[in-house]
Amino acid sequence: MSAKEHHEAQWTFLSNHAHVLLCIAQSADIRLRDLADKVGITERAVHRIVTDLLEAGYIDVIREGRCNLYRVHPEKHLRHPIEAHCRVSDLIGMIESSGNQEPEPKT
Repeated sequence: MSAKEHHEAQWTFLSNHAHVLLCIAQSADIRLRDLADKVGITERAVHRIVTDLLEAGYIDVIREGRCNLYRVHPEKHLRHPIEAHCRVSDLIGMIESSGNQEPEPKT
């Protein structure tokens, strides 16, 4: 990996909190280990993020046997003042509606 490619891989437009929330919205029964693999962070970091989302009211965690089921609250507004006019459902809808499009090639 070149230095330029490494630098490009170091940041994304959406935060890890957004990535975890989007993954939970796509799969309510996803395991923390699978979330960590999908987002590219540690299980411990995923656990902290899930706790943050739970405490802020963005998700509920329902214990079902030995597994957790997650419920996203799509009516909640995003936190930062720049996007506070948007709801979680807007973010999910934007990502889901573009999910079938191929990414543009890097130049």
